Amino acid sequence: MFVLMEARGLHKNFGTFEAVRGIDLTLKKGEVLGFLGPNGAGKTTTMKMLTGFLAPSSGSATICGQLVTTGNYKARSKVGYLPEGAPLYGDMTTRSFLRFMASAHGIAQEEAYQIVESAASAVHLENVMEQRVETLSKGYTRRVGLAAAIMHSPDVLILDEPTDGLDPNQKHEVRRLIQAMSVDRGIIISTHILEEVDALCTRAVIINKGQIVADGTPSQLKVMSRYCNAVTLVVLTEEAEKIASAVRRVGGVREIEAANEGTYVRLTILAQDDVDIVDSINDIAGLSNWNIQQFSVETGRLDDVFGRLTNDGGY
Repeated sequence: MFVLMEARGLHKNFGTFEAVRGIDLTLKKGEVLGFLGPNGAGKTTTMKMLTGFLAPSSGSATICGQLVTTGNYKARSKVGYLPEGAPLYGDMTTRSFLRFMASAHGIAQEEAYQIVESAASAVHLENVMEQRVETLSKGYTRRVGLAAAIMHSPDVLILDEPTDGLDPNQKHEVRRLIQAMSVDRGIIISTHILEEVDALCTRAVIINKGQIVADGTPSQLKVMSRYCNAVTLVVLTEEAEKIASAVRRVGGVREIEAANEGTYVRLTILAQDDVDIVDSINDIAGLSNWNIQQFSVETGRLDDVFGRLTNDGGY
């Protein structure tokens, strides 16, 4: 895949505080990259440097071969940016604001009408085009910002919490739109919703204290989870203690987590590092004739990996 964006050695200092400490990052055409990290990790600062909104203290970023700087309009025109709390002109109607943004992007007046209507339709703004922005709900406000970010057909989209404030149906629509748009561009999404990363992103980067601590596909990151290859058994409450006691004697079992679910108990059996316990537990379950309502094997959990990598190992 063609590399659209590349960052090398990005640093950003605010006085004596080092917010970003040497970020190396690439984004390829067709990728949807989830950019993850706790509050204060440096995500927003990094995205602002990638868009040219902030100048780095050192390091550089390029988009489509153009060096990103605060003054390089050619590079910045290739980026669509939806910041968290996107600034909008509240006294404008949705249509007048989007036409203003089209003008700011240098879109010719004769083309602006169709482009504005197309961008608005893509994020389902048709019913609020004549409504003042300040009267819109948070969800509609986010959609106005998203329409403004995509109307000039940028090669790279950088979206900070794009589904923030949206209801479940709206989130689904925006996710479908992002997937469709990723076919011929690269997209970076900052989000705290890990299920969104799993469902939407082809790659995920975790940042902590201004540095990248993990980079891979969601599946690759899940392998780092202590729940990778964990076995889940849903059993009757009265049999749970007996079954848990037997499972503890299986070689390679590290611990068992139990959760009550009414008349059932969910036993999650975690393995020691690199030990496959699935066949052993399946064999003993069959030989012991346990009454098992559900038997499943986990691929791992992103929230577990995220917590361990961003909480100084104490998660």
